[in-house]
Amino acid sequence: MPIDPTTQMSDNALLAAFAKGHADAARLLSERLLPKAYAQAFFRLRNQADAEDIAQEAFIRLWRMAPNWAEDGTKVSTWLYKVVQHLCYDRLRRKPSTSLADIGEPKDSEPAAAEMLQDQTRANALYRALAELPDRQRDAVSMRHLDGMSNPEIAEIMELSVEAVESLISRGKRKLSDILQSH
Repeated sequence: MPIDPTTQMSDNALLAAFAKGHADAARLLSERLLPKAYAQAFFRLRNQADAEDIAQEAFIRLWRMAPNWAEDGTKVSTWLYKVVQHLCYDRLRRKPSTSLADIGEPKDSEPAAAEMLQDQTRANALYRALAELPDRQRDAVSMRHLDGMSNPEIAEIMELSVEAVESLISRGKRKLSDILQSH
């Protein structure tokens, strides 16, 4: 029996349904989480092909472990986010480092309005400033403010206490502010 896409099933319920053989559950879960996994990987790697590979690998791991998923309160999205994060770290360790300055500004295919250019300039400045933060601060700040995750979710992913996450975010935001003001 197919799963009704209009029914709001939790990610965990969809994974359990997939484990029982419901292919529709995999499609719905992919539609819901694959864009987030890709965005997270792209933010860290700044490479479309690598981000696609990481997101796909994370989903392969999710599908493989689906029959053994333990309903212990862990959210599927949190587990997936952690897998993407670790895969990105592994990829970055294996690849030679490329500085954001080496990448340069993206070419605009059509004339942009001054406002769009200003927004792009601000976004580029933010990404350059984020790149200057220590890894753990950058991860905590980006998960909180770019991905909209809660501090307890971040703590679970980073395997830290909520207080440690709050401290990382606070220090990271302070350092980001200093970096942005100095440029």
